[in-house]
Amino acid sequence: MQAGQRIRVGLIGYGYSGRTFHAPLIGAVAELDLRLVGSSAPARVRADLPDVRVSADPVAVATAEAVDLVVIATPNDTHAPLARAALAAGKHVVVDKPFTLDLAEARGLAAAARRGGRLLRVFHNRRWDSDYLSVRQAVAEGRIGRVRHFESHFDRFRPEVRDRWREGSGPGSGIWYDLGPHLVDQALQLFGLPDRVSAHLAPLRPGAQADDWAHAVLDYPGLRVVLHASMLAAGGSPRFLVHGEAGSLIKHRPDIQEQQLLAGVKPGAAGWGADPDGLEIHDATGRVARAPALAGDQRAFYRAVAGAIARSPVDQTEALEAVRVMACLEAALMSARTGTSVGLTRAPDERDP
Repeated sequence: MQAGQRIRVGLIGYGYSGRTFHAPLIGAVAELDLRLVGSSAPARVRADLPDVRVSADPVAVATAEAVDLVVIATPNDTHAPLARAALAAGKHVVVDKPFTLDLAEARGLAAAARRGGRLLRVFHNRRWDSDYLSVRQAVAEGRIGRVRHFESHFDRFRPEVRDRWREGSGPGSGIWYDLGPHLVDQALQLFGLPDRVSAHLAPLRPGAQADDWAHAVLDYPGLRVVLHASMLAAGGSPRFLVHGEAGSLIKHRPDIQEQQLLAGVKPGAAGWGADPDGLEIHDATGRVARAPALAGDQRAFYRAVAGAIARSPVDQTEALEAVRVMACLEAALMSARTGTSVGLTRAPDERDP
């Protein structure tokens, strides 16, 4: 990229993720220029983005000459083939989560990006949620001492099974592929790769075709990390519950950026990412202190993407981090199928730095 040149973006997929997250966040970063959208619903795209070209052919967007960065926000089973086509065409690539359907595909894409010197990142936008940022800061500051138990929930109340591919019986469906990548990525950012993974997955709602309840435990020396997601939690659960040697902390409510985007709030508008729900910190004497939550800002994901593309050579760390997340997701799936605790196998370059 030449200095000062905007990065031309092609977005494949304009469903919930592409329309709600990717397009607004890309549009909020000055270094990025959304030029082309691949969608089977061109009228919807043109209503929102009248100046953007639309193509019904996803491969044409992945390989378009007028595009530098390809963003893939399509059904999960199409992630790997579209990313492979984009990398072969010399494009930088962002893939929505989950990265792929299995670890072998993830490793293959990371190797292709490394060979071509191209950026490859998974849309782990929840690294910039207010709840996670606040908990991460409190842990780093030693507010509760060394962490021994870390619990992270994505619990919602959606008792009716909806007619959409994420809740169907096809490959890559279910809550573990949908919300598991966020839960795992945040845990790995804090603690690195675990030694073992144990998990249970289940379809609990009447008529469910895919898992809508997931519970995984990551084993570390002297630490257990519990990751949980459910579609039948009307009262909700604390977003984070963390116990340490000097106390405990609770973060009750989740980040609000998704709700703001659904309400039409533009990223960066007044109040963007502001979180009125602070941390509740309990010490050994029973006293409870409160700490304000940090603001969330998922624009940081695409700012980081733009910055990485502008630098040369492109840093491949994020691609390897995506592979590590996929290793944990796959280990959990194997654990749920076999009823056993599964150890992680990793190549030398996939180990924690």
